[in-house]
Amino acid sequence: MRNVIILAAGEGKRMKSSVPKVLHPLLGRTLLGHVLAAAEPFLDHGTVAVVVGHGGDQVREHLAEVAPEVVAVTQAERRGTGHAVRIALEAAPELTGTVVVLNGDIPLLRPDTLAALVHTHEAWKASATVLTAEVADPTGFGRIVRNRGGEFSAIVEERDATPAQRAIREINSGAYVFEAAALREMLGKLSTDNEQGEEYLTDVIGMLAAAGAPIVAHRSPDATETLGANDRAELAGLRAIMRDRINDEWMRSGVAIIDPATTWIDVTVRLERDAVIEPNVHLRGATSIGEGAVIGPDTSLIDVVVGPGAAVVRTHAVSSEIGPQASVGPFAYLRPGTQLGRKSKVGTFVETKAATLGEGAKVPHLSYVGDATIGEHTNIGAATVFVNYDGVRKQRSVIGAHARTGADNMFVAPVHVGDGAYTAAGSVIIKDVPPGALGVSRAPQRNIEGWVERKRSGSAAAQAARAALDAAGGEEEHGGAGQVGETLPRDEQ
Repeated sequence: MRNVIILAAGEGKRMKSSVPKVLHPLLGRTLLGHVLAAAEPFLDHGTVAVVVGHGGDQVREHLAEVAPEVVAVTQAERRGTGHAVRIALEAAPELTGTVVVLNGDIPLLRPDTLAALVHTHEAWKASATVLTAEVADPTGFGRIVRNRGGEFSAIVEERDATPAQRAIREINSGAYVFEAAALREMLGKLSTDNEQGEEYLTDVIGMLAAAGAPIVAHRSPDATETLGANDRAELAGLRAIMRDRINDEWMRSGVAIIDPATTWIDVTVRLERDAVIEPNVHLRGATSIGEGAVIGPDTSLIDVVVGPGAAVVRTHAVSSEIGPQASVGPFAYLRPGTQLGRKSKVGTFVETKAATLGEGAKVPHLSYVGDATIGEHTNIGAATVFVNYDGVRKQRSVIGAHARTGADNMFVAPVHVGDGAYTAAGSVIIKDVPPGALGVSRAPQRNIEGWVERKRSGSAAAQAARAALDAAGGEEEHGGAGQVGETLPRDEQ
């Protein structure tokens, strides 16, 4: 049986954060989430235990969300990695077989590399197998010490290493595989006779080697897989490596990424072939991009489904669905609950929320569509607002199919505009408009002749008006009045 113990009790002081180090996000998962994902493929119904300590409640809550089957074990006193593994085994006394032990902050570890490590361990029937890597700068890592024949001898922590040992470039990655019985036996023999006064898990390796037990060092093909993050600068470095890895995999799968350096794609995102990702695009969460869709430039999509052939440019969208061949942007904002049908359009400076657009429906510009359903092939005029909130509750409006609404309309929910209906520009629609009708809600226009010359005498506008009137043959005889028989307010006379 294969089992996993993940060490996630550290505080990560250099992060200078209220968030435990293992919960810092990295392109779609936490650091701990990436380690769990790497371990998952080769498990065969064994136990997965995560040792928690600093910020334990936060870590437990996270585990309940992403891996509810995992057993969380609390290390109340953090007395080293060996102590952490010991209390995890004490919490699972029935555990037997292969035990994989991983640091919770090595998110770049690939499942294939971990599977190869376990395969090597089991093929050699080793008591312990260590994942190592050769790096240019080993500062901060435990060193792999070998004997004159090149065989594994011990792991020495940097604080306890001699100058000669510190020059060694082969380092301990923080990933191990043990035979459970041998691990239990040696954990019981650990001492705290070292600079930190802690129980080192690495001492188990040395004791097994000294006892003549078979120890194997398995070198990672890619040293970056062993990298951790002790501060935010190092975390940014991991993020860049993972960005490049993700982008490279998608490009080799048939996705066009125009500028990989400015494209950030979470590991949870899915893309179909021939999708085009323009510069400065962020794809996050459960986003999926259909075949041939064009995304960007300057676009952020979070938990968004984009259909085949759609185009989304300079847009921010969250928890929305964009149908096949739909068009969004530039400068659009799709809020949660937006559903855009096939060949629909949301244009420039348009915001939507809980809005459904039918096939071919268009909201081209300068509008807010909230809590509304718009039928197929309907056109919404510019500067339209769906007034969906009365200060207490939000209500929904419906615009039928093949309708045409005028510019500068307000639809006060709940209101229903029927199929094929029109609404006049400048209208405030507060009553239902029957199918095929024209909805009009506005005051008649009044022209107050001569008002500018009377009220703005001497201004540039008054001078321009006088010149135009003179050129046209003088002021009309009825000058000054509005509509016939109308009495004008004092300030308009």
